[in-house]
Amino acid sequence: MSFVGSAALFGSHELYSLKDGNESSDLSTSFDSDNRGMIDPSESYGNDGFDPNYFLHSPSGELAGTNNPFVSSLVAARHNTCEFSYDTEYLNSPSPDAIDEDKMRLKLQELEKALRDDKYEDRDHSMGIDNEQADPTCAYEMLDDSPKESSSSDFNLSGISYRKEISVSPQSTKALLFECADAIHGGNLGKTSCIINVLRQRVSIQGDPSERIAAYMVEALVARMAISGKGLYKALKCKEAPSLERLSAMQVLFEGCPCFRFGFMGANGAILEAFKDEHRVHIVDFDINQGSQYYTLLTSLAKVPGKRPHVRLTGVDDPESVQRTVGGLKIIGQRLEILAEDLKLSFEFHIVAAETALVSPSMLDCQPGETLIVNFAFQLHHMPDESVSTINLRDQLLRMVKGLNPKLVTVVEQNVNTNTTPFLPRFSEAYSYYAAVFESLDAALGRESQDRINVEKQCLARDIINVVSCEGEERIERYEVAGKWRARMNMAGFTSCPISRNVTDEIRRLIKQYSDRYKVKEEIGALHFGWEDKMLIFSSAWR
Repeated sequence: MSFVGSAALFGSHELYSLKDGNESSDLSTSFDSDNRGMIDPSESYGNDGFDPNYFLHSPSGELAGTNNPFVSSLVAARHNTCEFSYDTEYLNSPSPDAIDEDKMRLKLQELEKALRDDKYEDRDHSMGIDNEQADPTCAYEMLDDSPKESSSSDFNLSGISYRKEISVSPQSTKALLFECADAIHGGNLGKTSCIINVLRQRVSIQGDPSERIAAYMVEALVARMAISGKGLYKALKCKEAPSLERLSAMQVLFEGCPCFRFGFMGANGAILEAFKDEHRVHIVDFDINQGSQYYTLLTSLAKVPGKRPHVRLTGVDDPESVQRTVGGLKIIGQRLEILAEDLKLSFEFHIVAAETALVSPSMLDCQPGETLIVNFAFQLHHMPDESVSTINLRDQLLRMVKGLNPKLVTVVEQNVNTNTTPFLPRFSEAYSYYAAVFESLDAALGRESQDRINVEKQCLARDIINVVSCEGEERIERYEVAGKWRARMNMAGFTSCPISRNVTDEIRRLIKQYSDRYKVKEEIGALHFGWEDKMLIFSSAWR
């Protein structure tokens, strides 16, 4: 996930108002919970429910070229009820029993009508129903001339040889969801379609967290069935330039949700500690995004008593970075320079226009007498590792940074394993992680909050789609747990630099103001931030 700035700033040319909070700590000044007015009040999703076109913006022609039986159902998605229409029988060859073609066409039309039962049209947009009243049985004819189910990578069914009925037994929504994933993994399309039809009667993006996570996970499974390989992520349009709505929602996620917010605070606290007794500091950031972290850092630095160091910030302006849609890093740098001038700080900003993987030490222009600090906040997981390419860009970047001999390197990441894990364990891991995130959003933003709906729809849904649906180089959300990052950092030559007690104590004090269900844990030099017993984000420092 990329950290991006507010949509509000693009119209007003202001990032957001910086207020001096009532907190005594320098670290908390820019984390005022009331200071996240990023959503344009004129933009509202209303209560129309989940729009499948959010996942599938491509025109029908782009998808119609495939031979996949689920593609047409995605294109024909119904907006109000979160329903896709399915054709579960596709005939690519004549029946050995020479069934009349007109009769077969009529049979398929009857099947389609049954699967598109009118009761879906009459449901409330919330899609919430009594699970015990839902008809758990889905009977259908599967036409196939092979005794085997089709493979997970080939969903074309051909011929006619037998009639088969599949029943979905009454059970919890979560259990059905996992059964559906298992059916997809095994290539059992008939059972998958049945379960999806049942699940879509139970889930809602406006329900409780368990309903919401299930709603998005179901659509991720549908996307996995629809297209495979390189075409999937392209068809989902998830890599295209983010809209202002998405930029705004991501700002709310990172500024308004404690686990993400305090992840940045942990990194900034370590950076401020490294400033001590230094005269010139050079910070290199490989994914500076909209610069919000540095608005906070500069504001906190201005409150440090005594002489403060000169700060030079270098941002890598990757062609695929989100800020390219709003003028690139030049605008971000200008705003930071204005802020620094207002705060009477000595500050300069430089841009390296290059792909992250191609950045070399000479491009960063490190000067003698400067103290170097490198910041990786929610960036490293986008770098492919040895499981994607033999080049292993992830470790290559870390080794290059180690060669620069920095005083400090900060890493902030989501604590979940979606990198090398096979599909079924990855599905389980993603469910557990995002279920906790959705619960924490209820506490931070409120069940009825439009901000919450926007964050989940514009930010988290895309992550879930990518993690569940994509494989190979198309899966770009490749998170790793803290222990794996620790191993990578150690292999690159870094040693852990525990975040100071002052920073830790201040974060513990502030996080209690949200809910006692938010947790902070110190573990092997890193700070972990979580919801109840699920650690979601970690901050670590290295030298």
